[in-house]
Amino acid sequence: MSSDCLFCKIIKGSIPCHKVMETEQTLAFMDVFPLSKGHVLVIPKKHSVKVHEMNPEEMADLGPVLVKVAKAVGAEDYNILQNNGKAAHQVVQHVHFHIIPKPSEEKGLGVSWPSEKADDEQLKAIAAEIRNKL
Repeated sequence: MSSDCLFCKIIKGSIPCHKVMETEQTLAFMDVFPLSKGHVLVIPKKHSVKVHEMNPEEMADLGPVLVKVAKAVGAEDYNILQNNGKAAHQVVQHVHFHIIPKPSEEKGLGVSWPSEKADDEQLKAIAAEIRNKL
């Protein structure tokens, strides 16, 4: 655990939270700054800043919690959001997944997606580069 991490303090119990679900390795609790009713955070108990720092066992524990809580939230439409690093809008430097119900266009997560068609040859090269690192 990190002594200056907000989520580590929640895990330790020194900052209260409204728990939704807990396992040996994962904690799900209500977001205190929700974008919509039912906004829940799901976090690993072991401190990691980015997803690639987690070990497979932690992710194997977290995945089913994410699914169960998403079902229990009961929203027909929802976003699951996970940011890695400050440039990617990660505010708390501890891995966390948001389950954000999207009840209407106005409520929940608003997303802009400025995409454009990729060059097929570039995609082929990038895919090969990533495969070679696996």
